[in-house]
Amino acid sequence: MLKKLLFIIGIFTVFFMNNAFANIDFQYKYPFTTNEEVTIQIIHPETKEVIQTFYPFHYEIELDLNNFKREVERWIKEITPIYNKEMTLDRIDMDGEIIKGTPKVEIDQSLLLEQLLQLSFTGGMIELPLKKRESGYRKEDAPQLNEVILASYTTYFNKNKVGRSKNIELSATAIHNVIVGSGDIFSFNSVVGPREIAYGYQMAPEFVRGKVVMGIGGGICLTSSTLFNAVDQLDVEIIERHHHSMDVGYVPKGRDATVSFGGLDFRFQNTTGIPFLIKAYYHKSGAITIEIRTSKEYADLYRNELLITQ
Repeated sequence: MLKKLLFIIGIFTVFFMNNAFANIDFQYKYPFTTNEEVTIQIIHPETKEVIQTFYPFHYEIELDLNNFKREVERWIKEITPIYNKEMTLDRIDMDGEIIKGTPKVEIDQSLLLEQLLQLSFTGGMIELPLKKRESGYRKEDAPQLNEVILASYTTYFNKNKVGRSKNIELSATAIHNVIVGSGDIFSFNSVVGPREIAYGYQMAPEFVRGKVVMGIGGGICLTSSTLFNAVDQLDVEIIERHHHSMDVGYVPKGRDATVSFGGLDFRFQNTTGIPFLIKAYYHKSGAITIEIRTSKEYADLYRNELLITQ
């Protein structure tokens, strides 16, 4: 009798357990299969599109998180050049209106790595963290940036060399009225842009590897060299400058700044602590003058306080 009772209880138990488990989702029977479904999606902050999906458990993070960390670091390094953008500086037009440039944009790499590792086991969505930096000046100060000359430099050229003169004029016009805010980086190549016939540049002599050759845009190094000799009178940091392969003649030896679009550049950072304005004047008599100007208030601050403490 006892055997029959135990047999009936056993059958009932098996029947009950089978029906109970049949109503439980598969993932609870095999908990480790859910790991394959854990994803981290990286979202573009503006378009809201998914730009990358990670599957952390593919890297066996339950055993060692470092494999996943190395893959994330590799990916961040790979996409950084795509999303990092240098600032394009603002300028003032002929009517005194500000023509806006674009801010400096950088991926916050340490924050992105931290967020990805935090979501390694749970998954989730991350908005790509981008740091943006606007130009270091106040819009209301722009009209006064023309008040005081902080530095000035003039170079001379042969006005009868038409192609070269035209190239100097165009490059001078390109940097005229550019606002360089405090902390901003000025790049000659970025501001002037490509030297092409489509933009009015002409063939003129230029120095290449110790030889004089004809090239489109020849002569604009006189503009970049003049700018260097003007801003170098101030407390700016010269980030990039290159000498010609030959003596140029229009500035003292060693005071030149050769440039080539897509290659050699002249770059400096405004570390004066104040914003300033670049003024470039082309004289048909055969000269170019570049002035660095700012407001009277900023000029007093720079000369009486900032220069003393620097």
